[in-house]
Amino acid sequence: MTENPDAAGGTSGGGQRRELTARLAVPEMDCPSCAQKVNKSLQRVDGITDVTLQPTTGTANVTYDPDRTSEADVIKAIEGAGYEVVGGSDAEGDDEDNQAADGVDIAPPSEVWTSPRAKKTWLGAAFVTLGLLFEFLLTGQNATVASVLEYPLHIADVLFLGAVAASGIPVVRSGYYSAKNRSLDIDLLMGTAIIAATGIGYFVEAATLAVLFSIAELLEDYAMDRARDSLRELMELSPDEATALRDGEEVTVPAEEVDVGETVVVRPGDKIPLDGTVIDGESAVDQSPITGESVPVDKTAGDEVYAGAINEEGYLEVEVTSTAGDSTLSRIIEMVQGAQAKKTESEQFVDRFSGYYTPLVVVLAILTAAIPPLVIADPISVDLAGYGFTFASDWQTWFIRGLTLLVIACPCAFVISTPVSVVSGITSAAKNGVLIKGGNYLEAMGEVDAVALDKTGTLTKGELAVTDVVPVGDTTEDDLLRRAAGLERRSEHPIAAAILARAEETGVGNLPDATSFESLTGKGIRGEIDGKTYYAGKPALFEELGFDLARARRETDGGVVAEESSESDDGAFAENALSALEREGKTVVIVGTESELLGAIAIADEVRPASKRAVERLHELGVERVVMLTGDNEGTARAIAEQVGVDEYRAELLPDEKVDAVEELQAEYGEVAMVGDGINDAPALATAEVGIAMGAAGTDTALETADIALMGDDIGKLPYLYDLSHTANGVIRQNIWASLGVKLLLALGVPLGLVSVALAVVVGDMGMSLGVTGNAMRLSRIAPERMDGKTGQEMGV
Repeated sequence: MTENPDAAGGTSGGGQRRELTARLAVPEMDCPSCAQKVNKSLQRVDGITDVTLQPTTGTANVTYDPDRTSEADVIKAIEGAGYEVVGGSDAEGDDEDNQAADGVDIAPPSEVWTSPRAKKTWLGAAFVTLGLLFEFLLTGQNATVASVLEYPLHIADVLFLGAVAASGIPVVRSGYYSAKNRSLDIDLLMGTAIIAATGIGYFVEAATLAVLFSIAELLEDYAMDRARDSLRELMELSPDEATALRDGEEVTVPAEEVDVGETVVVRPGDKIPLDGTVIDGESAVDQSPITGESVPVDKTAGDEVYAGAINEEGYLEVEVTSTAGDSTLSRIIEMVQGAQAKKTESEQFVDRFSGYYTPLVVVLAILTAAIPPLVIADPISVDLAGYGFTFASDWQTWFIRGLTLLVIACPCAFVISTPVSVVSGITSAAKNGVLIKGGNYLEAMGEVDAVALDKTGTLTKGELAVTDVVPVGDTTEDDLLRRAAGLERRSEHPIAAAILARAEETGVGNLPDATSFESLTGKGIRGEIDGKTYYAGKPALFEELGFDLARARRETDGGVVAEESSESDDGAFAENALSALEREGKTVVIVGTESELLGAIAIADEVRPASKRAVERLHELGVERVVMLTGDNEGTARAIAEQVGVDEYRAELLPDEKVDAVEELQAEYGEVAMVGDGINDAPALATAEVGIAMGAAGTDTALETADIALMGDDIGKLPYLYDLSHTANGVIRQNIWASLGVKLLLALGVPLGLVSVALAVVVGDMGMSLGVTGNAMRLSRIAPERMDGKTGQEMGV
């Protein structure tokens, strides 16, 4: 239970009104009609200000005014709708953290097959089996044992009534609560059917209906519990305990009791308990629960780590940077739960349709039972497509057919067809490092016609790196890097950092000290090494020093080398060498003295290894247009676009011009998804139908601004996201139309006497509910493709 001050609702003295939120588990509330029944019951409680019900998680969050009602009243109202509340908090006072800890995020697992309902179902099934044995096989032993209102009861009848009592009473009880809450749902329909069939002496039908429907309910409970398992697995990633260093000693404490700034110890094989920064030790850390990365990431002092990640091999000391409730994993879990509460367009359609569908079929069931016996004086034989059918004239036959149509009216499979698909898709994505913040975004992503990609930090790594080292003459690569790094170590420019990083990676040895360092604004740098003046900078700087680089910088036309010229650069660089690097969008830094060229170093923002394959895969999956949007110059944009294979690029764009570009794509192609860093590209992300943030792990802004977040810096997850969303849309459509189609076929067969009560329950209710749930669960089998062509399943991740 959490406390929520409500500034809007003041007391008579103008102060704030104190509100509490009860977070309760209601495991049996597993479909929208169940939630509707609970909601109607809660609305009658004075003092309740807000209700959030989530059938997919089996939870109820109820905000109320403690001066007007209590949590006990809330629980009583939910139980008054016919649903058991598991747990609940009795916390009092103002300690928000303690109260929040008493709440629940998902209903606990159910012992479906050994529950009291299951035991009653098995008993009823045994009675039905014995009853059928006496009714049809042991007819000689089916003696009369009693009579009611001069109606004889045989052994089989008593057994059928026993089945109705064992398996049917729970159904009738639920139907009573539905009637009490004015909810025309499956429980009311089935309860009415069982009572009606029993009342007119159709004991076989009543018993069969009670037992089969109870089995169907158990199977649906089991299927929903399996669907909730995926979310439970996500929640179980969060460690309960942490080993904190306090006063020089290791103390094991609950994770929620560790404060920001404290140090926790993480040994090999342990889960990292909280978000933090490594301050001592080094290890490979499996971050797949957070970012979806399949390969462990090396962590050393200064690196960020996330709660729920697994320390593979080394010892780590981590300084905590966020509390348990504010960790990246906690926010992911919270957003996944919130995502399930946002209805997709398909869910809204189903809700509207079922509001008309159920009452209509109930009316048809009543008319089926009442009208034919009044208008058919004698049985009528009809030949339809070579098959003969008889339309009976007796009340009993048409009553059973009306009863059957009443059973078919149950919209359960139709109503759950979309929610179970959304739950399966969103939780599967979360486990693969993709956070989808609503079922509506899952649905929208599967319908996009064009994808707009930011360049820096999306298609590229967003960090400058040395790509080419081109020595000339007798200079070696190591000599070139050593001289360049010696000069650049005095510079603050990002290019200098890239050259120094490359020198460190290649181990060129001790770097020389540059004296008399001078920055040549807009051109490069100059310094003395071993008494000799060296320069590092743009080609234009060396042209000013007297070098003729025309041959090396000559452009080609369509790949054909231009006509030979008498111009020369003294043979230092190969023909067209520098222009080839520049055409690839690379920045060229030449190193040399006033009289000698040592060589050139090319620097670029490296394209991510996965970018080219990601673009190819999007095309393969059916995305019509993939466009790169960047603020970089034309040359760099063209080079990157050619390298990754996008359909088109737009360069030198300001943030508002990216918005214009997205709007133009929408006008030309339709639905657009925009992929960016979640901060600089916020306007374009907001304009697109779906905004996707790259590398959002640990980034509050990106998590909040984007509709979908790729938790790791892996553009390769984008095709997976589209594939999952597109498949989810297909699954949702399959579930909806299959549910309606089967119901329609069964309904058409009822007047012809082709559909029995048992068939209506087994196929129309139990079968379709299991079918749509099983179909939805296959979304969890979709795995991201690695850029080497392997899927996560093939690699065992």
